[in-house]
Amino acid sequence: MHTFSKRLAAAAALATVLTAPALAAKPYPERPVTLVVGYAAGGATDIVARLMAKSLTEELGQTFVVENKTGANSNIGAEIVSRAAPDGYTLYVGSIANTINRTLYSQLNYDFVKGFEPVGLLATIPNILVVNPKLPVKTVQEYIAYAKKNPGKLTCASSGSGSSIHLSCELFKMQTGTDILHVPYRGSGPAVADLLGGQVDSMFDNLPSSLPHVQADKLRAIGVTSPQRLDSVPGTPTLAESGLPGFDVESWFGLVAPAGTPKPVIDRLNQAMNKALADPALQTSYKQAGFYAPQPPNSPESFGRKIASEIDKWGAVVKNANLKAN
Repeated sequence: MHTFSKRLAAAAALATVLTAPALAAKPYPERPVTLVVGYAAGGATDIVARLMAKSLTEELGQTFVVENKTGANSNIGAEIVSRAAPDGYTLYVGSIANTINRTLYSQLNYDFVKGFEPVGLLATIPNILVVNPKLPVKTVQEYIAYAKKNPGKLTCASSGSGSSIHLSCELFKMQTGTDILHVPYRGSGPAVADLLGGQVDSMFDNLPSSLPHVQADKLRAIGVTSPQRLDSVPGTPTLAESGLPGFDVESWFGLVAPAGTPKPVIDRLNQAMNKALADPALQTSYKQAGFYAPQPPNSPESFGRKIASEIDKWGAVVKNANLKAN
């Protein structure tokens, strides 16, 4: 009996040894993966998500589909994914809005830090300070001087309260000590339309929507919010070199997974994502849409540090401007 028990234990151990590598080698993904976007189809976050979904489908051999779960400035989509199974099959395409929302909203049903595992940065969009050509300013310093000479009269449009466009203006006001009147719109399109018509004076717009009007001389670009000048408007200086050192605002988009997602899955996604970002075809699509691919190294750890940094930066701006969404 004793000998039989030993043989049985040995057989069980052998079965475990033979089965373990097979389980460890189980490929990811084995079935379609969902990328949840917190905004409607056609917006910047949705465009980035669909471009990356196509590339990841090709890279990983399984279908990546985009689902739009809209509402509450992307908070509904984020909450849904934070409660999803941490298996790598439901992911969230987050953005700068999620780091702003953390302070802007007094109550959220998810935690953008504790509720998610960072995968990597997907893309960035710089903002550009544009003015109606009738405004008598051609440089950032002239814009500041005009604002100080006309406190509360210079207007700055945005795509909505709490947006990166709005917060860019609030950060500018905080750093320059100026009193500029914020005028929120329901989206960038209506804001740009009124800027073109002269109903508002200026805007820290996302580059893609204002660039055609700058190129057509219908809007005047006086500064870009990115750390470096942009190839599309090489003659326009950065705000940092225009007298605001350290001014750095870029709308960004990144991939996150529910907290507890296994590290091998996170690493697999990150590797596939970075391979896609290096593909000339995706880079061309990005350029056409006005997006910039992140610079390597683009790791889960570096993206996690960016999220923490952005929460701190925008938290200070939201509190300084006394902004609240609910």
